[in-house]
Amino acid sequence: MHDAGLLGLRLTLGGYLAAHGAQKLFGALDGPGLKPVAAGFDSMGLRPGQAMAALAGGSEFVGGLLTAAGLASPVGPVALAGAMTVASIVHGDKGPMSQKGGYELALTNLAAAVALAATGPGRYSLDALSGRKLPKALLRLNVLGAAALTAYSAAAVIRTRRQRAAQPPAEATPATDAATTTEQPNSNGAGATATAQAGA
Repeated sequence: MHDAGLLGLRLTLGGYLAAHGAQKLFGALDGPGLKPVAAGFDSMGLRPGQAMAALAGGSEFVGGLLTAAGLASPVGPVALAGAMTVASIVHGDKGPMSQKGGYELALTNLAAAVALAATGPGRYSLDALSGRKLPKALLRLNVLGAAALTAYSAAAVIRTRRQRAAQPPAEATPATDAATTTEQPNSNGAGATATAQAGA
C-alpha cells in the first residue's frame, strides 16, 4: 500500500509538472512557449530571461519525467522542489489562496516533492527495478547545485519586488488619463498572465 501510494503521488506530481514544463519550453498543451515566459521572467528580475525560463521549464519537464518514472531519485523531486520554491515566492505577495493568484498550488507541489525526495520512489519505480542508486557524491552535488540556483533565483525575485515597492508611483497626466484608463485592463491582464506562466 505504501509503495502504491508513492507511485500515485509520483505520477500525479511528476506528470503535471512535466506538462507545465512542456508548456513553457515547447508551447505544448496550449502553453505560451519560451518567448512569452522569458519576458515574464525578465520582468520578475530573473535574468537573462531566456536562459532562466529554459532552466525553469527544463527543471519541471525533466524533473517531472524523472519523478514519475522513479528514475535517478532524488534528482527529479529535488529539481521540482527548487522550481516550486521559486514559484511560491513569485506568488507570495498575493497571499496563500490560489483563487487570488497566491502560492497555494506551488506550496502543495513543493511539499509533495520534498516528501518524495525524503522517502524515495518506492518499489514501483525504475530505480527499484534496476537496483541502482546514485553515487553519494553525485547526490550531494545535485542537492547543492539545486539549492544554490534556488537561492539565487529567490533573491532576484525578492530584490526586484523590493525595488519596485520603493519606487514612487508614476503620475498620470490629464492628456493620457483616458488612454491609461482604456488600456489598463489589458496590460494588467497580460502582466498577470506572464507572471502566472513564469511562476507556475
